[in-house]
Amino acid sequence: MTTLLWGVLPYVAFALLVAGLIWRYRYDKYGWTTRSSQAHESKLLNIASPAFHYGILFVLAGHLVGLFVPRSWTDSIGAREHTYHLFSLYGGTVAGAFAVAGILLLIRRHRTHAPVFRATTVNDKLMYVVLIAAIWMGMAAKLTHVSGDGYNYRASIAPWARSLFTLQPRTDLMEGVPVLYRAHATIGMALIALLPYTRLVHMFSAPVQYLLRPYAVYRSRDLGQTGPRPERRDRERTGV
Repeated sequence: MTTLLWGVLPYVAFALLVAGLIWRYRYDKYGWTTRSSQAHESKLLNIASPAFHYGILFVLAGHLVGLFVPRSWTDSIGAREHTYHLFSLYGGTVAGAFAVAGILLLIRRHRTHAPVFRATTVNDKLMYVVLIAAIWMGMAAKLTHVSGDGYNYRASIAPWARSLFTLQPRTDLMEGVPVLYRAHATIGMALIALLPYTRLVHMFSAPVQYLLRPYAVYRSRDLGQTGPRPERRDRERTGV
């Protein structure tokens, strides 16, 4: 089971990720989109979408630093273990809370607006469940190890994650990892495999531009105006 979970499953998830991206790009280019439903409802979306996207961006950044930046690098800039633990604890909890709050608001929006609900696929619904479970499990793992410097995952999970890229997974490092951390990692791998088959595929095309993009403006029709459009007075009329 140790070999299956930590030596085989990561590569299966990565293979499904790559295969899904290739399939979507070749056969579903027009589906490579967030399928925006802003035209149906925008007030709740203006709150939920930024909360989710900024929250998940900081969650992802925290994972990249925690897994792929060795402790020696952070020690060299004066960030000792206790400082790193506090930053990870409070920063990660706040970012996770924003992401979860955004997801829950998006789900509420999908459930209370019929046109938005009809635009949600089965894969997207599954993605919401897995994404919430991954973030929630990560927060639970962190909050259950708050005393002292917390659980030092940079001595176990991080080296294991880096060993995957050398094709020599150190599965033995995961044997003593707390259950919540192992559950978080397992759900995270399931989420990676699911990404290309949901609307989250857009994160592989323009995640930064998406965060900074202006919202589309939909003008409502002026029901009080009827008949032909008024002529422009600053344009001369021509005739034969």
